[in-house]
Amino acid sequence: MAARGSAVVFTYRARREAAQALADETKGLAPLRLDLTDETATARAVTATAEAYGGIHTLVHAAGPHVPMRHLSRVTPGEYRAQLDADAGAFFNLVHPALPVLRRSRGSIVAVTTVATRRFPVRDGLSSGAKGAVEAVARALAAEEGRYGVRVNCVAPGMLTDGIAGRLIESGELDDEALAVTRRNIPLRRFGEAADIAEAVSFLASDRAGFITGQALAVDGGYSV
Repeated sequence: MAARGSAVVFTYRARREAAQALADETKGLAPLRLDLTDETATARAVTATAEAYGGIHTLVHAAGPHVPMRHLSRVTPGEYRAQLDADAGAFFNLVHPALPVLRRSRGSIVAVTTVATRRFPVRDGLSSGAKGAVEAVARALAAEEGRYGVRVNCVAPGMLTDGIAGRLIESGELDDEALAVTRRNIPLRRFGEAADIAEAVSFLASDRAGFITGQALAVDGGYSV
């Protein structure tokens, strides 16, 4: 988005040096330290950003903690509640104070979720459960906010070489056998990259998608077919 001329404020929670390095290498990026589970701080950040830039065109939620691959029988209720708070709760913390701003700009919201809400890979319930809640709220917002011109969509990634999937590969939680099985389940027979997701987000945020709302676009190489 920044490369295509947008002014982008992006949040980070702890990795200040990495955030600043990204801002230094790409024109139009402004880093903002923020914990999205903090309702008050998130509302202040949304308000300050809107005031500084004269509004908000698009709100993208593409955040969340690293999620280990574990059977749900091995996930404690406390861990599940924490995941819901860090993902679905954080999404609502971000979206709620932005709605009046987005109504004025007739803007849009894009949430990055997961294709596992359509075709479940075993041991992914901790992630897909919370992401399913995000998608449900996104559909509800699309139905309620459309009369104000606000569009709300999701991008649902499949298996990637970046992000959480990349970390799972590096840690060995996804071994060679599991990766081979996953690749066979993808019609395109390959994994995606972060850039594939970014392109989909950029499309849904653009005027080219002006008549699209309430949808979850699967970017998964056909895994969910």
